[in-house]
Amino acid sequence: MMKLFSRFLFWITGWKLEGEFPEGVKKVVITAAPHTSNWDFVYARAAFYLLEVPLNYTIKKEFMVGPLGWMLKSMGAIPIDRSPKKPGEKRQSTVDAMAALFQSREELAVMVTPEGTRKYVPEWRTGFYYTAIKGGVPIVLGFLDYKHKIAGIGPTIYPSGNVEEDIEKMKAFYRTKTGKYPELGVK
Repeated sequence: MMKLFSRFLFWITGWKLEGEFPEGVKKVVITAAPHTSNWDFVYARAAFYLLEVPLNYTIKKEFMVGPLGWMLKSMGAIPIDRSPKKPGEKRQSTVDAMAALFQSREELAVMVTPEGTRKYVPEWRTGFYYTAIKGGVPIVLGFLDYKHKIAGIGPTIYPSGNVEEDIEKMKAFYRTKTGKYPELGVK
């Protein structure tokens, strides 16, 4: 049903797909950028339905209740519970919680927005990068280009441990993509 809706959405709005999910990769962090609008989730999710990528995204467990929780789960939401497991323990970091997801599953593709917000930020959050390292998985660059109405999958980055260098490679790719609000995109 969602694939049919996605096909209709892309047809009626004139969007196209580009790229393919890397063959043989079963676990991956997928970045989605540039993230400048709430529409980004709609187009990105539709693109991954059409590309047949079993996409997930993490969300606070508190959102996963009732009908909203059922709908979010059907669209790939995975609740994250960062609360301490025992009294007196520290809260688990999001990176550790997501790395544990990768370690506990045979297949997992988790979408994250490296900017962490729809507003322009000069520095990306690095949690997605450290999640990939701790989870032992590559990072696939998912993108939306509103100027050309193309959604797709770009290069695969295997984290080297040099955060600045690897993120600069990613940003260089995303600088060629135009967000819905270009002034908020990657610079």
